[in-house]
Amino acid sequence: DDGYDTLSWISQQPWSNGRVGTYGCSALGIAQVLLAQLCHPAHRCAIAQGSGGANGSAGGRYRNGDLRLGGAVEVAAFVPWFHQTAAKDRSRVQPKSDEEYQRAFASLPLVNMLKSLGGPPTDWEDWVSRDPGDPWGDRNGMLSEDSTIDVPALFVNSWYDVGAADALHQQRVFSARGLSPAARDHQHIILSPATHCGTESLKAPTVIGERELGDARLDCWQIYLDWFDCWLNDKPDRIEGMPRVQYYVMGRNEWRAASEWPPLGVELQHWFLRSGGNAATRLGDGTLDVEPPSADEPADTFTYDPGDPAPFLGMDGGKSSGTTIGPRDYQDVQLRPDVLCFTSPPLTEGMEVTGFVRAVLFVSSSAPDTDFVARLLDVHPDGRAIDVVDGILRVRYREGFDRAVFMEPSVICKIEIDLDATSNWFPAGHQIRLEITSSAFPRFDRNLNTGGNNWDETEWVVARNTIHHCEQFPSHVLLPVMTAMGSHAGKANLNS
Repeated sequence: DDGYDTLSWISQQPWSNGRVGTYGCSALGIAQVLLAQLCHPAHRCAIAQGSGGANGSAGGRYRNGDLRLGGAVEVAAFVPWFHQTAAKDRSRVQPKSDEEYQRAFASLPLVNMLKSLGGPPTDWEDWVSRDPGDPWGDRNGMLSEDSTIDVPALFVNSWYDVGAADALHQQRVFSARGLSPAARDHQHIILSPATHCGTESLKAPTVIGERELGDARLDCWQIYLDWFDCWLNDKPDRIEGMPRVQYYVMGRNEWRAASEWPPLGVELQHWFLRSGGNAATRLGDGTLDVEPPSADEPADTFTYDPGDPAPFLGMDGGKSSGTTIGPRDYQDVQLRPDVLCFTSPPLTEGMEVTGFVRAVLFVSSSAPDTDFVARLLDVHPDGRAIDVVDGILRVRYREGFDRAVFMEPSVICKIEIDLDATSNWFPAGHQIRLEITSSAFPRFDRNLNTGGNNWDETEWVVARNTIHHCEQFPSHVLLPVMTAMGSHAGKANLNS
């Protein structure tokens, strides 16, 4: 193994004290997680930033390099990445314009998107043709629930990167599967409001996409040096008092410290989808309510046409195709008839949502397979609808990513959409909105609704998709609401 051999070589050099610390972000962050599982005796600590793609079966999300989420393929982030970075002969790569990438995103079949750009061969075809639950990731060093670790790690991720939840799962698995007390007791995480690999470069004022988020700066490099000093130079005082979890509360615009995730004081609340059957667009009658629906409340149906998919704005993860990176205002998108909006009344007092967010939906479709996208938004008094967190599920994988279970026409089934993790303050006067649609293009590939492979198809079927919300089928979103504050969740001393 080249990673193991590299650690051996470094630790044996005359200038080395025999201890090695490692750091990396993105692909190099993924390398930290893979390297940690080798349990090399010289590997004393790691810092893994933007490393969510290192998860195989860990957390049940099968990220396997971040290529898929909820069974859908991350097109806008990875078509450019494969073309520019993962080409087998990078000397032959020709730069492409945003317009050329947009044409590639819209092309079919999915498996030929890289070929449509020209250039040298890549592994794109192999990657997108695998099922999301393919065990190749676990076999090749991606993190599983059975992985073993023997290195203290500091994870760094951000709310508008891909994989904040995945980083939290990594921290959990590293702690649970640590071979030594140091590995079990010293798994720490920092969660900032940045985009991909941007935590060290946050400025004041902090503006991410279309959100102003106060001053989120922190002295990352000093934190990293202290971390290395502790584990490489026997200076444990450098991290004395360092919290297990340090996270930024967007909206309140302050850093917090906690001993666990979700923090103590968080309570899961059910917010139910309600309507009179006309929840399409933000002008419809969809509401989000703590009161459950009545027995006979009508469902909401919309048409999903893969030829005219609902757009994704902002390209999170720092991957952009001519758009502003980070959170965006979705109020214009929410005038589309294929976008259902369920909106709370204006809040009479502020509410903090901190933890994992999940939508539980009862759905049916005219198609054997389709996608559902759920997006949580902060609606400002002036009407701006800023995305906080979102997720997608390819419905055939509702029983697990290792098996496909197709839908029967108009038969209602229960699905759960993982909306990742967040910490967001909704001030008094703001509204909470849950948006439901069936695409987020071009971030994700379009489900062609045929029940076929999707990656090798060029024809699609228009689907009629329905969200049911009545007493028997109470569709809802689970919001982790902070109900109490105390010594467990105070202002973080980030450089302690």
